[in-house]
This record gives sequence, structure tokens and C-alpha cells, in this order.
Amino acid sequence: MEIAVHDADETKMIAQMLAAYVKPNDVILLDGDLGAGKTTFTKGLALGLGIEHNVKSPTFNLIKEYHQGKIPLFHMDVYRLEGVGGGDLGLEEYFNGGGVSVIEWSQFIQDELPQEYLQIQIIKNEQDDQQRTLKFTAIGEHFEEIVSLLKEEWGNSQR
Repeated sequence: MEIAVHDADETKMIAQMLAAYVKPNDVILLDGDLGAGKTTFTKGLALGLGIEHNVKSPTFNLIKEYHQGKIPLFHMDVYRLEGVGGGDLGLEEYFNGGGVSVIEWSQFIQDELPQEYLQIQIIKNEQDDQQRTLKFTAIGEHFEEIVSLLKEEWGNSQR
């Protein structure tokens, strides 16, 4: 499924919608160029989970944990793991830690990913620097259902 968003607010809006469908131990991959909106998407997801803390990219920490919402959010930026992978980070503990794991730059830890996840590719629009295309790829039945529900809810909100 692909969704075109016109600005950062719409990116956050669809992420907030997604928050209604995620459950503990879900894994969401966010991929896209620098400045595409991965952290913006995560901010929207955090809001939807009831997390009021200011979500920032964990580039230098690799992982930031937020426990204030209806379920914990584990926000990971694994950009710095290019070429080395995440084998020593204990990622499986996060994936099974009762929260939602959001991973920016997931291509750098492909070998450590669980069998099921939702991948969201955020693609910049070359003509309009505010617009993005969000491409959702569901790996697993649970995430296929989420994408279907999200598609319907987004469509209804745009009428």
C-alpha cells in the first residue's frame, strides 16, 4: 500500500492512526533518505500511544525507550551500524520486551530482524520538499491486517 502525504502533520496523523492497531512486541521498520521523515513518523506514533515526551532521533544513543504510553516504545536508529550489524545490541530482548520497536535504517540489521514486521519506506517528493510517499510492506498476517485497517481509516479521513 502507498499513501501520499502532503506535509509532516499528515505523516504524524497516519502514524497516530497506526498506533491504534499496534500491540506489544510489534516491530516497525522505517527506511528512507536522511530527512525523509522517519523520526517525524515516530513522533506521531508516540503521540498515538499516549507518549508526551519529546521524541528525538536516537542517532548517538542507538536506542531510546519511552515507557509513558499505553505500551512502551523502543525507538532505534541503527544508521551507525552500517557494515557491523546489531548482533551485540540484544535487539531480540527489545523485540520481545512488551513494547513496539521502531527501527530507523533497518537495512543495516537485516540478519537480526524478526520473521514478521511492518516496513514503511518514506520517499521524498523531488518536486515538493514537504510531500512524501509512504510505502507499507506487511510481512506476516498480523501486519497485513493492520495495513488493511489503516488503508480504510486513512481513506475515510480523506473524504
